[in-house]
Amino acid sequence: MPETDPSITDLVRFYNETLGFCPNSVKTMQRRPHIAQAFIRMNQAVMENHGRVTSALKRLIAYISSYTTGCQYCQAHGIRAAERYGASEDQLLHIWEYKTHPSFSAAERAALDFAVAASAVPNAVDETIADALRAHWDEGEIVEIAGVVALFGYLNRWNDSMGTTIEPGAIESGEKHLTDHNWTGGKHRR
Repeated sequence: MPETDPSITDLVRFYNETLGFCPNSVKTMQRRPHIAQAFIRMNQAVMENHGRVTSALKRLIAYISSYTTGCQYCQAHGIRAAERYGASEDQLLHIWEYKTHPSFSAAERAALDFAVAASAVPNAVDETIADALRAHWDEGEIVEIAGVVALFGYLNRWNDSMGTTIEPGAIESGEKHLTDHNWTGGKHRR
């Protein structure tokens, strides 16, 4: 299979910035180029930075959402992108302690609590979680946060169902930040 379908070559550059490589999931999607094109454009729109929901926070939300669903492929991608987009070393090292660790603000905690609840099946967003989110974020910011969770819901299902092989760069980030919390790469390491 070619590295990228010619119709999505320009769109793939987005991942070279985000991850440093084109994800194998996109290489699989390109077998139906319209799916790859739509997915990449959605990813670009969701991850676009509009202000307070920073690029780093969006990637931490992606990680915690993927952790909740159990997709080890997306966990490694989320933590790698958070690292590349400027999440602090303290946040990367203490992401599982976000509820109490001082490197996370109350607003970040509310966003991450929402990500965990929204990623659960069945959905566990209740009034308390929704109220906490609204206390820190405006409606547009909440749309951004929900967009990340929804985007990674798609990716978690795609990659776990397809058994997508994880790339060396993602393995490197997973081993650096996630192995102390039972990350192995699972079925994605072949």
